[in-house]
Amino acid sequence: MTPGSAAGGLVDLKLGHYRKDGIEVVTVEGEIDIHTVPRLRELLIDLAGKGSCQLVVDLDKVGFLDSTGLGVLVGGLKRVRAHDGWLDLVCTQERILKIFKITGLTKVFGIYQTVDQAIAARK
Repeated sequence: MTPGSAAGGLVDLKLGHYRKDGIEVVTVEGEIDIHTVPRLRELLIDLAGKGSCQLVVDLDKVGFLDSTGLGVLVGGLKRVRAHDGWLDLVCTQERILKIFKITGLTKVFGIYQTVDQAIAARK
């Protein structure tokens, strides 16, 4: 099996980012798993390396998140906190929220309904 592929075909992960009110918003769409997580990790490292340490990661279009994805989000949080930054999440999907609740990460991340709410909470 090649990287980024699964038994059912190609696993797609779409990543994007833009600035809004001085905050970097990362958009994630698709599945975050062992095959796709390196791309998300690279993007978070790249943004932090360029001084973007105030991040909102929009997970609202994520259909699947595994432990490697959680690890990358926690790693991203640690990286930006080392520069007095923060990383908040946008997530309304119950099955994804459940993962954060079970792991206790709702106490670690700010989790919001919309990008605008996440940004407003930091203003």
